[in-house]
Amino acid sequence: QVQLVESGGGLVQAGGSLRLSCAVTGRTFSWYTMAWFRQAPGKERDFVAAIAGWSGNIQYADSVKGRFTTSRNNAINTVYLQMNNLKPEDTAVYYCAALRSAAIATMSTDYTYWGQGTQVTVSS
Repeated sequence: QVQLVESGGGLVQAGGSLRLSCAVTGRTFSWYTMAWFRQAPGKERDFVAAIAGWSGNIQYADSVKGRFTTSRNNAINTVYLQMNNLKPEDTAVYYCAALRSAAIATMSTDYTYWGQGTQVTVSS
């Protein structure tokens, strides 16, 4: 069984930065593509970024390109989302998700395992 635990959310002013972490249990972390999604109140869960396990291929949503960076450390089963130049519209609950695949997927329905989410609030 794979379990995901996010941390690092909080309240920040516009233009600030936060780093989210997602710790994953399990011995085959490198077999999983890891992704970040976010969900604002009353809205759908949207793709933010994903990073493949072996290849390290990365994909970002257009809305965060140039501001967010995802990375992973396979030795400690952790994936990160560095968020810079945050905007009020980035306010949401951020979730990490895992998919046992070498390919990147951007649909939330493709992912098997989910964390509990961490709140990110950006004030103007």
